[in-house]
Amino acid sequence: MVHVLAMVTAKPGQRDALLEAFRANVPAVRAEQGCIEYGAAVDAHDPPPFQTAFGPDTIIVIEKWEGIEALKAHAASPHMAAYGAKTKDLIASRAIHVLDPA
Repeated sequence: MVHVLAMVTAKPGQRDALLEAFRANVPAVRAEQGCIEYGAAVDAHDPPPFQTAFGPDTIIVIEKWEGIEALKAHAASPHMAAYGAKTKDLIASRAIHVLDPA
């Protein structure tokens, strides 16, 4: 199994539009072979004092895949290419971390 954390920062004021596009793509991703978990998260509304906030424009995509080949197939899928084209003008930056369980 592999874990993926993708930190995606929208251009100022574009997080809601980015989340809308993300949510529209979720069913196609979850239907992919090898997808265990796929969802977005944002900073907690009323966090504890030890919270280190990502900020109002950032979403974190939390993923789990059966293996690296499933993740590679996901990245090459037509719906991800369409999602990338649809969201490219909404995104300021992104960092993707692929992790093995410890």
